[in-house]
Order: sequence, then structure tokens, then C-alpha cells
Amino acid sequence: MTTWITICDTCKRDDWEAGDMALTDGERLAYLIEARAKDSVVKTRRTSCLMGCTHGCNVAIQATGKLAYTVGNFTPDETAADAIVTYAELHADSDSGQVPYRQWPQDIKGHFITRHQPLPEEP
Repeated sequence: MTTWITICDTCKRDDWEAGDMALTDGERLAYLIEARAKDSVVKTRRTSCLMGCTHGCNVAIQATGKLAYTVGNFTPDETAADAIVTYAELHADSDSGQVPYRQWPQDIKGHFITRHQPLPEEP
């Protein structure tokens, strides 16, 4: 099963208008995650809005039959991209999608917004 990183490319942090507005913060983070995941076992995709606007720079980490997570409140930088991809790789390696806390990258701690149970299998 493939673990996907779904990146909201419309996210804007509160301070977005004070900087270079050529790209949204979500687009900046997406480029960084895509570059970091290029040679990874995880795949990336973009979406326009994960509806977590109060938690700018949102990402969903999900795979069929596994727990899914939404993480957010990231600064769009290399540190965040590395933590997100590293966590997604651990998710991919897990049978259930649950990664023991002691294995979490430091820079993803405190960024979890939601956890979703896997959908039941259809009969």
C-alpha cells in the first residue's frame, strides 16, 4: 500500500501578506515536500484546500487500510518538509499507520490536528 502525502497548496499563514506573495505558503511547502520525497517510498499530491485554514500549511498522510493523519501549523521550510516526509515514510513502514511516539521526528511533534480510522472494507 502506498502512503500518500496530500499537501494543501492554498494554505496561507497569518503573516503571508507581509512577505513575498508570489506563492502561497502551501505552494512553498509543497515544492519542498515534493523535492524531499522524490526518491522516497511515499508519493505526493496537491489539493486546493484541506479546510484547516486556522492551521496554515496542512498536510494529510494516508494509505488504504491504515490510520490517516492531518498535520499542520508548519512554517514552509526544509525542516518541516523533512519531518513530514520522514513521518510519512514511518507511516508507510507501519502495518496500521500508527507510528510509536519515540520514532516521531522532533519537528512533527505538536503539529497533529486529526487522526482518522481506516474506512471499513466493503463486503
